[in-house]
Amino acid sequence: MIGRSLQARAIAAAALAILIALVIVGVGVDLLVSRQLHRSLDRTLRQRAVEVSQLSASAPALLTTPGALDSPIGGTQLVVEVVDRRGRIVARSLSLGGRVLPTAPLVRSAIDRSRTGYADTRLGDERLRVYTAPLADFGGPAAGGAVVVGASTHDLNDTLASLHLFVLVSGLIAAALAALAVALLLRRALRPLGRLASAAAEIERTGDPRRRLPEPDSADEVGQLAATLNAMLGGLERARDAERRFLVDASHELRTPLTALRGNVAYLARRGATPELVADLARDAERLARLADDLLVVSREEGGSLPDEVVRLDELAAAARDDGIDVDAPEPVPVRGDRAALERALRNLVENASRYGPEGGRVTISVERGDGHARVSVSDEGSGLGPDEAERAFERFWRGRQDGPGSGLGLAIVRATAERHGGRVYAEGSRFTIELPVLKDFSESTGRTGDELEKGPS
Repeated sequence: MIGRSLQARAIAAAALAILIALVIVGVGVDLLVSRQLHRSLDRTLRQRAVEVSQLSASAPALLTTPGALDSPIGGTQLVVEVVDRRGRIVARSLSLGGRVLPTAPLVRSAIDRSRTGYADTRLGDERLRVYTAPLADFGGPAAGGAVVVGASTHDLNDTLASLHLFVLVSGLIAAALAALAVALLLRRALRPLGRLASAAAEIERTGDPRRRLPEPDSADEVGQLAATLNAMLGGLERARDAERRFLVDASHELRTPLTALRGNVAYLARRGATPELVADLARDAERLARLADDLLVVSREEGGSLPDEVVRLDELAAAARDDGIDVDAPEPVPVRGDRAALERALRNLVENASRYGPEGGRVTISVERGDGHARVSVSDEGSGLGPDEAERAFERFWRGRQDGPGSGLGLAIVRATAERHGGRVYAEGSRFTIELPVLKDFSESTGRTGDELEKGPS
């Protein structure tokens, strides 16, 4: 329905545009042709009047000869009347028969005021264009009188009517051809859209994001749309697979402590409590609570809004200094972020380095800025991760050692926090780095901690 409606609107618009264009052109052509034809007729009438005036002055006797005024000019049959100074007819065209040209006002104006003039009049059922001019007083019966020359406008009107008909028929034919051309082009252009709509409806019906839309062979806008929609479906498929993996991994992580809890509870029901059993129950409960907290943090970070608090990474690093932890933060490095979330992300990196680094080794926190980015890195003295492990290190529930401690969500929380702040996180060997956009308009002269700002100057 949408395709047919779009096609109908496009066809109607094309036909209407052609009609409007041809109407405008037709009106312009009609005005130009009509003006040119009327000027040509007026020149013919004036030329005939000049000839009659010359004949009246040079050969008055010839002027009154029957038929002398009936010769056509340029194929145009003209009618002529010559009157004397009293308005009496001296000579006239034989084609007039017993008729008289109704031009008395023009004749009196030409005789009394020596004025020439044009007028449109009727002679019976025939429309005429007439021209009146005074005659010189050089002798002869028409001296001091006037000459009236007229011509029928029938041929002129027929020519204009034929032009109007031609423009109208041409407009209709052009509009029909334009509508046909647009219909053919739109049918070809909308056919891929119809296939896309059918495929999309089938995907919506089945709910299967693994299916793809058919991509047309042409690399036009429809092809780009199909490619974009297929890329979107690919993203939805990856998101669905990630969600499915997350549910599977979360279920697996929850199953282990729950199975231990059920076994310990069953043992407790049969034999009673022992200090070791109580300790196991406490550890399992703590693991479940930590796992639930980490899952909640990941969900909040991934769906959180962009933070707007000014946080100095060098201050966060200084606050994390402890036994076995070195800090290298020589200058203020401000970012716009969530202080609590960044503190948690840094703490997770420090715990990860302490847990997987060599026993007794030192952990180093370094903060730097450059190329428009702020970086806080945590490294230990171990060999670190290989390239393949570095790419997977920030996935949910991934552990370097399957039997390692923790929930497997610590580094996933770090990645979610970095991405919420418009940055990223990456690993190079034993060095884990959070990279965030640096706050460029931060003034170092006012770069004090929140506590210092609240207390004021000392």
